[in-house]
Amino acid sequence: MGTTAAAQRLLLDDGRSHRHTLFASAHHRCLGSHRALPYSADRGKKSVNRQTLDDLKQQIPLMGYLQAHDWQPARPLSRGRWMGLCPLHQDHKPSFLVDPNKDLFFCYGCGRGGDVIRFAELYHQVKFPQALTLLRQWRGAEPLLQEVARFYGMQLHRHNEAIAYLYQRGIRSLELIEHMRIGYAPGGCLRGWLTQLGHSGSALRQAGLVTGLGYDAYVRRIVFPLEDNLYGRSLSTSAPPHRFLPGSKGGLYCWRQARSHPEVILVEGLFDYAVLWQAGFQNVTCSLGTHLNARQFRQLCDGPRTVYVAFDADPNGSGQQAAQCLSQRLWERGILVRTVSLPDGHDPNSFFVQGGDDRQFQSLLEAAHP
Repeated sequence: MGTTAAAQRLLLDDGRSHRHTLFASAHHRCLGSHRALPYSADRGKKSVNRQTLDDLKQQIPLMGYLQAHDWQPARPLSRGRWMGLCPLHQDHKPSFLVDPNKDLFFCYGCGRGGDVIRFAELYHQVKFPQALTLLRQWRGAEPLLQEVARFYGMQLHRHNEAIAYLYQRGIRSLELIEHMRIGYAPGGCLRGWLTQLGHSGSALRQAGLVTGLGYDAYVRRIVFPLEDNLYGRSLSTSAPPHRFLPGSKGGLYCWRQARSHPEVILVEGLFDYAVLWQAGFQNVTCSLGTHLNARQFRQLCDGPRTVYVAFDADPNGSGQQAAQCLSQRLWERGILVRTVSLPDGHDPNSFFVQGGDDRQFQSLLEAAHP
């Protein structure tokens, strides 16, 4: 976005009586150049010219990318611009300015600005080449993953072993299955179906859906579509139990629904989420493990709320230790936290599978300690 010459710097008036020179150092100077100069990434090993970057930015409007990552505009400004809370730091009043017409942003709080590529760098805390990769994956993966989720959804009710496994894990509601878009990957048929739809073998391999030898990557797995990924839980004890596609696991599961509640229940796994949602706790969300990425942590801190951390009561104490560590971090950010103590050796899923009900779990929430 920035250039070496002051005359080339982009100005974005915030509606005040004075103007600020913005984006002067928001990105590499070639991004703002009018010449098709190459951007040398990875210490000169790779080169990306301006046209390639412009094409990518045209395909991913900044406002769309921001809203897909939970950013909400707070108030409109003149000339179609918007102001909202900054997703890059702890912001208490709107300081993040977005101009959809120019596809630029600037934060008056932390002083950072740029285009969608710069935002991806800052938001995901990666370098320029990795930001380009994430954006390209995000751009190309969405329609493909929608097709994959639809295919796996059709397979679920065609395989009794999949239905039996869900029943064993306490999932017995058709409404829940539709809500989570649960599917089943039998293996051996996804590649042919997607090829008929026009997806190339190289695109399927790049997405991680097909192995280098051309086989389906997900075999005999219950599949949960995520925001930008797929989670597969193996039915076979001989295979690794958990599988994701390459890339980020994304934000908190179904966060847009959960964030509207003043109290949020945070669990580790999707089967934990499933039984709680089925039992009527629709203020539940899932971090897909005890380690929250930067985006998930920001989401928990994006407003005043109480977070009930209901991690697994592992025999080795790892779930409890992770809950304590997370609770301390949230307290430091001003978030009220309560740690839910499950019976030894249990997680929320096993608690319900082995006879627990909504009233008993509510009692655990009420007994949760700071």
